[in-house]
Amino acid sequence: MTAMLRRLVEHESPSDDKNACDRMADMIGEEFEAIGGRSNLYLDKHAGNHVQIDFPGPRGVKPVLIVGHYDTVYNLGTLKTMPYRETRDRISGPGVLDMKGGIVQIHAALAALLKHGLPSPVTVFLVSDEETGSASSRPITERLAKHAAAAFVCEPAAGEQGALKTARKGVGDYLLKVQGVASHAGLDFDKGQSAVLELARQIEAVSGFTDLKRGITINPGVVRGGTRSNVVAADAEAEIDVRVTNRKDVQRVARLFASLRPKNRRCKLTVTGGVNRPPMETNQATDGLFAQAKALAKELGFPLQAKAVGGGSDGNFTSALVPTLDGLGAVGDGAHAQHEFIFTTQLPKRAALLAALIQSL
Repeated sequence: MTAMLRRLVEHESPSDDKNACDRMADMIGEEFEAIGGRSNLYLDKHAGNHVQIDFPGPRGVKPVLIVGHYDTVYNLGTLKTMPYRETRDRISGPGVLDMKGGIVQIHAALAALLKHGLPSPVTVFLVSDEETGSASSRPITERLAKHAAAAFVCEPAAGEQGALKTARKGVGDYLLKVQGVASHAGLDFDKGQSAVLELARQIEAVSGFTDLKRGITINPGVVRGGTRSNVVAADAEAEIDVRVTNRKDVQRVARLFASLRPKNRRCKLTVTGGVNRPPMETNQATDGLFAQAKALAKELGFPLQAKAVGGGSDGNFTSALVPTLDGLGAVGDGAHAQHEFIFTTQLPKRAALLAALIQSL
């Protein structure tokens, strides 16, 4: 498992580098074909190619869908300052936790099951654009989920205790643009209408939409505006991250953004965007799957907990269509950070858990 993990990590695959992602998709297809899978590429003009690997099983049985991604947030060349490294109990490197360790666990679980014959067909779908919102892969993920018995998402576990993720917040992006009136800041100050000033007032209003008791958070994370300090700004904009815990609040937040009006009537507001990943909410089917996983983990000799998290994944899409368990991937810490690592001894344990879940359906 560690040998395969090293191959994947040392082949860098940032989301925005199509050539690197395409080569990674080819490599993953070859790795899974070597254990008996049939790989198929979904060619994409902009994002990297997505790869689907099918493992046949008994006829008339719905397939198990295993979902993940091979793209990372790290630019090409990150290995120079953040190399793949193995110590006594840890492995570190770009993407080792999120989520190339999970891909290795999927591979190991299926390799083990195939020695005895799969109890049901299995479809593995690994995408190239999860870190950027899954725009091109989402329709494929949802189509596969509609025909599956269950979906297992091999994103990283929640925390160093390895909890599964049974609920995730919905995630959205709004873009708030302000159009003002430009003027010379010294000669014609009174003729200008500052888009930057208007945006500042709107940011204060938007931040007020945060409701921690309801689990709604609003984060104006990127702000742009103006051209020079001696020009009253004609344009300004803010990129705003939105997180919600349930589907009702998706509409609630949409109404709040639609209600925005200019503080300065000579400025114009334009609001676009919305929630692009629906909330993954707990339900009876998810609870049943987790209870099954917890019992299997106990048989394997380790405890298992469930946790709700704020981040999104492609499990947000599958959970609306089919019973879904998320966080079945590697256990570690530091996703997207310089210290990203996984616990080596957890790799075979998590692979065994995934294999047991597939076998138990």
